[in-house]
Amino acid sequence: MEETNIVNENLQTPPNNQDPTTIDPNFANPTPPSDTPVNQIANQDLPPEAANQINPANDVRQDQTAIFGKSELLNANDILSKILAIKVGNRVADLGTGGGMFTLQAARLVGDQGEVYAVDIIKPILSDIESKARMANLYNIKTVWSNIEILGATKIPEATLDFVLLINTLFQSKETDKMIAEGARLLKSGGKMLIIDWSDTSTGLGPHSDRQVDPNNLIDQAQKTNLVLEQQFKAGQYHFGMIFIKQ
Repeated sequence: MEETNIVNENLQTPPNNQDPTTIDPNFANPTPPSDTPVNQIANQDLPPEAANQINPANDVRQDQTAIFGKSELLNANDILSKILAIKVGNRVADLGTGGGMFTLQAARLVGDQGEVYAVDIIKPILSDIESKARMANLYNIKTVWSNIEILGATKIPEATLDFVLLINTLFQSKETDKMIAEGARLLKSGGKMLIIDWSDTSTGLGPHSDRQVDPNNLIDQAQKTNLVLEQQFKAGQYHFGMIFIKQ
């Protein structure tokens, strides 16, 4: 496929219906808006009081390397190919894509016949994903700028996806039910949602224990959006995994 098939959807509808003219289109400032919820600082362990204090002088790529490193505690290929069973031609969304390791691996698995949406509210993250995709010769990734805590905000056609991924994202939010509902909205009947989050926060590698999510609560929240638990598994030394199927 041609390189031009990478579609940048970042500048379409802002995630909170802001006037796009008020937002820097050049992504020059990595600092999120002052009202950005802490969960949207994708895959970073930042407390609320520090979430909006990113130094715009910092090198964005260096910051993304740090974010990427936390997902490297997981084996993305084994999880996506052997456990979730993503196949050629599937359509996938990675909500709260962070460093993009799962986005890129999903893109390899679905091939040119499939499509992967990398969704995040932080524009430099999406710009970085596009760069990584080009370097990896992956032209089936679309970046989407969205606040996944708002139901209906993510500009992906409803009920069209085979898989939705929420990797190291839910622990950062008190609105996990809304994030799950947004993912479920995008799934077609029979589609699957993969949730991976921290199960051991005592090592200092992950968030504080009071921010660890309870899998039982996630099951209850998922049931309210017609998601039924299909499988639970140990995703890594410090993470649990859950797969839900949409009825």
